[in-house]
Amino acid sequence: MEFRLLGTVSITAEAGELPLGPAKRRSVLAALLLRANSVVPVDRLIDTVWAEDPPARARTVVQGHVSRLRALFEQGGADDYGVELATRSQAYELRMPDQLLDTHRFEELVQLAGHQKHPGDAVLMLREALALWRGPALTGTVASEPLLVAAQALEETRLVTVEQLAAAYGRLGEHTKAAAVLRAEAAANPLRESLTAALMLSLYRAGHQSDALDCYHRTRGLLADELGVDPGPALRAAYEAVLRGLPTAGPQTVAIAEGPDRGERSDRPAAGTDGTAPTGEFTPSAAPRRGAGASPARTAGRPAVTGPGDAAEAAGHPGVPGPGAGVPAAEPPFAGTAIGPGLPRGGTPEWPAPDLLPRTPRGFLGRERELDELDAAVADARVAIVTGPAGVGKTALALQWAHLSAPRYPDGVLYADLRGFSTDEGLDTVDVLREFLHALGVPPGRVPESPTAAAALYRSLTEDRALLVVLDNVRAADRAGPLLPAGARSAAVVTSRLRLGGLVVSELARPVPLGVLGVDESAVLLAAAVGADRVAAEPAAARLLASLCDGLPLALRVTAAQLAARPHWRLADLAAELADEQRRLALLSVGCAGPDGQGVAAALHLTVHGLPPEAARLFRQIGALPGPDLDRNAAAALLERPPAVAAEALERLCDAHLLTEYAPGRHTLHDLVRLYARGLRPDDEALLRLLDHYMVTAMAATKTAEPDDLPCCTLPEGARRPPATPHFAGRDAALLWYAAERDNLAAAVAAARAAGHHDRAWRLALLQWPYMLWNSHDGWVPLLESAVDSAAREDDPDAESRARALLGWLLTQDGRLREALVHLRLAPDLAARAGEPSSEATALVNLAIALDTTSGVTAESLAHTARAIALVQGGDDVITELLALEHRAQQLLAAGDPAGSLDCARRGLALDGDTVNGLLGVRHSMLTATMGAALLDLGEHAAAETALTLARELGLSHGHKETVERADAELRRLRAAVGGVPGSA
Repeated sequence: MEFRLLGTVSITAEAGELPLGPAKRRSVLAALLLRANSVVPVDRLIDTVWAEDPPARARTVVQGHVSRLRALFEQGGADDYGVELATRSQAYELRMPDQLLDTHRFEELVQLAGHQKHPGDAVLMLREALALWRGPALTGTVASEPLLVAAQALEETRLVTVEQLAAAYGRLGEHTKAAAVLRAEAAANPLRESLTAALMLSLYRAGHQSDALDCYHRTRGLLADELGVDPGPALRAAYEAVLRGLPTAGPQTVAIAEGPDRGERSDRPAAGTDGTAPTGEFTPSAAPRRGAGASPARTAGRPAVTGPGDAAEAAGHPGVPGPGAGVPAAEPPFAGTAIGPGLPRGGTPEWPAPDLLPRTPRGFLGRERELDELDAAVADARVAIVTGPAGVGKTALALQWAHLSAPRYPDGVLYADLRGFSTDEGLDTVDVLREFLHALGVPPGRVPESPTAAAALYRSLTEDRALLVVLDNVRAADRAGPLLPAGARSAAVVTSRLRLGGLVVSELARPVPLGVLGVDESAVLLAAAVGADRVAAEPAAARLLASLCDGLPLALRVTAAQLAARPHWRLADLAAELADEQRRLALLSVGCAGPDGQGVAAALHLTVHGLPPEAARLFRQIGALPGPDLDRNAAAALLERPPAVAAEALERLCDAHLLTEYAPGRHTLHDLVRLYARGLRPDDEALLRLLDHYMVTAMAATKTAEPDDLPCCTLPEGARRPPATPHFAGRDAALLWYAAERDNLAAAVAAARAAGHHDRAWRLALLQWPYMLWNSHDGWVPLLESAVDSAAREDDPDAESRARALLGWLLTQDGRLREALVHLRLAPDLAARAGEPSSEATALVNLAIALDTTSGVTAESLAHTARAIALVQGGDDVITELLALEHRAQQLLAAGDPAGSLDCARRGLALDGDTVNGLLGVRHSMLTATMGAALLDLGEHAAAETALTLARELGLSHGHKETVERADAELRRLRAAVGGVPGSA
């Protein structure tokens, strides 16, 4: 079992990652893990879970999350690892071995590295420590102050460790590796002078003195602009060492890169970069050649947020050529061997390097990590695919990177917006090829008409050049393939809302996924658009706006436009408007309504417009989904198609970034996408099909978990069986399904009630009883109260009796005895009215349990168990008969009648002595323990020891702690009675 804080907060067990659920539950777990093996007050947990003022029910909510965590721990076998979540008055304590927590292992490795004599050993340990980080610490939690402070502290330890790793590389003389380790961190933390100083010295020792000096001047400017200070002593000392060429300790190596990094000057000068025109007869006055300084340097130190969303970012310049893309007035001469009239086979053409890039996107902020990932992808694969949902900023990222990286490609930059997600068919590949050939100097009259010939000429012209090609909004791999440059010194960046697996296969392209922004990053983007003062005046409202926009840059920019148009509005005013789900998408749109406007709905419309038919139909049906996620079986029910067809449709929706597969086989969608799907109006039967799927599957899970019990219900009239029902391999698999689907089942009950399907609502609630029995303290009361109400509305007395009996038992377990008795006194009469002896017997036993808990065993409670036994004796409901006999045996033992108790226990054990699984096995273990206690009271010590030892073994085999604890207690009493040790306990 493994607990992780260094990245997304998670728990991994032998069966895989446990489903933690919402951010608040992850936050509770994070707070407990940060103070593992220490007492954490509930008030501290409340402060952790709510970034703003907590609600009145905060304590209850926290208790519910703790209860769910306990259930998850049990599923993951926490006991086997020595993990326990204990209650301490108004606090909790998570007891666990330190080795199970990744932060402890990280600290341990760093400390061990510090004691190593050889730097090579230290490098290995520090790299292993840093490999434990799977992203920013405490990801997936609430942005509350305690967790933000903790995350910052953990990040500080990571940065210190990075510096230690670079120093260890330096001691080995591997200065290039040290610089590589430091470069990305220095870019992400440009004001951390220690990182920059270390990077400067590593670059200098690796033979890159000019790069080291560039680092210093860039950082000095940032310090002055951002903080108004001069560099500190360490940075100045590093500068002087590099500037004067002072000798440095340790071996020096000179790195020879395969190609210039971003911002570095290429050793191979581009034609025309000296300011003179290239040789030839034609020199366009507005066509300056790209040189090493022709693109703006990447802005360092800015927050990692992006520019405009896809639907808005290229507005005003789709396919518009930038400077230098003018059409020549005369036919250019070419150098090289001719393959046709004026067309070269190779060599450098005497023709201005094309520059078709649109302008640098305005308002682009940060995305440093993604820019670095794009760098790495292009370096490794030459073709990178920037993928992500509509409006996430793919075009902005690609253009920003292209402007920064253009100096690496002295033969020019080609750009085309293929408009693959417009309402028409988009640009034809052949038309784009012709534009590219014109830009490369081929006169219009000499462009081949044949697509095959045009593609061949394009490959020939690009084979020996260093070109950058940017293909925007590509829908299919076959549209992009012919437009990719052929040369080994060229590269291409493709943007798409789809994953374009075909390019990955055919071109070994490297995907660069682009995700939504975090709350803090979103707030920075808002501040850049509407003014920092306006955001600083209402920080809570700004964070709420960011949350309502789902971190989608397009939605944030539309929000900024709404605020700019209403300068008298407070941020809280717009947040209140956006909180209305009926109006949110309309408010996140500008211009005309429909697909021709700009905004989230328009962008999503274009994405959905190009989906395959089955995927488009499934997306419409997902609007009926009441819960947070779905699997392929739920999708099959929505589609009324086999699971294999549904799985393919789900895959297509994931390709289009309309769904996210957050865990194997489980898919969810962002709130804005969910709202859009609901607006598409699924068919009238979609919800019913989904409810019936959950109902049929829950019946199968119940049958698997408790095969010896009678079904608690049958399908209602008119219910449809889904296309397929999952097969559960065993009891554990069934219980895991209940755990994974709990939120969906609760949402299904609420949706069924809202739609008037009360016959489904009470069944969906009651069918979860096997999971409730093992997780009784887990907040089931509201769900069962809904079941009671729905059963009453259906005028179904047996259903109402079952719901009240289960609800009363759960309330008894929670110590809410007065409320429990209200339901339990009604349940037997309801079952009797329905003529259901099993339901009546269960209700009577649960009533007896509550009465015994309230005031001890009485004549009334004894009468209830006697009546329950009589109702089911000799019938086919063995489970209920065992329940009645087991509780009556305990009653008689408590009332001082061990002989009567022994008789009840033996009658129960004789019912089905071969049963070893499920509730029958648990009942047998409890009856065996009662039999042992009765024998002990009767003075039959040897027989008592045998029974109690067997009871303990049965309790362990069935995972029933109550039996084990009771058997242990009775064995201790036995040892005390005989004054020795008759057996081991």
